[in-house]
Amino acid sequence: MDVLVVEDDDGMAEALQQMLGLHGYDTRHSGTGTAALADLPGTSLVLLDLSLPDLAGHEVCRRIRENSCVPIVVLSGSDHELDRVTALYAGADDFVPKPFNHHELLARIEAVLRRSTCCCGRAQEGAGADSAPAPVQLPRPRRTPPEPAQEVSAAQENRLRAGPLRLDSRTRRVFLDDEEVRVTRKEFDLLAMLLEEPGAVMQREDIMARVWDENWFGSTRTLDVHVGSLRTKLGSTRWIETVRGVGYRLTVPAVLGAGSQR
Repeated sequence: MDVLVVEDDDGMAEALQQMLGLHGYDTRHSGTGTAALADLPGTSLVLLDLSLPDLAGHEVCRRIRENSCVPIVVLSGSDHELDRVTALYAGADDFVPKPFNHHELLARIEAVLRRSTCCCGRAQEGAGADSAPAPVQLPRPRRTPPEPAQEVSAAQENRLRAGPLRLDSRTRRVFLDDEEVRVTRKEFDLLAMLLEEPGAVMQREDIMARVWDENWFGSTRTLDVHVGSLRTKLGSTRWIETVRGVGYRLTVPAVLGAGSQR
């Protein structure tokens, strides 16, 4: 059983693949929507994250469904009704909001596979061996205006600043010396947590429970990978200090010399 994990967060993808592998599934990973469409042949089920760097997850879902009856389970950090409805109209078989319990996700995968095996088998018998299944025509949801963004107070913004490092919680963007630093969703959440109390030590267990999930299934090495990535993007290992046996804390480098790494 070949499961295609479509997820731009490498840490999350690694954990999903590890979990599925322990339960007998073969997995492949695609980090973009374009790659997922190219990797689709031979896939038995798609785990599709909605937030992808190139194509909207709903569009990827729609394109898959136009030419295939492969089961699609959507994973999303948003549990808004519009996102759920749009994903189901686009052809998803199930919608699982993040964070999720891995036992529930496995149960939903098995339920979707049971239903799809019966449905696809009947469809192939009715169409004949030489006929391709007809694309599924689904009604398009009516567009509704987006919800207004919540205002963020100046005091809250100040809590997400340390020296030349600043996070904009409204746009989820990171700036260093007024230059934008591109980060992933988990990297942003991790940096935001550390910036709440610069200099304070954040324990590994607390970071994993808050940034990932208290029911996280997988290696905590994903935290170290994200910290290493942030250090590289910020241009210095001095921004995030390792406290051995405890966790991490954010520090502002005392000297950021001109012409040297930030």
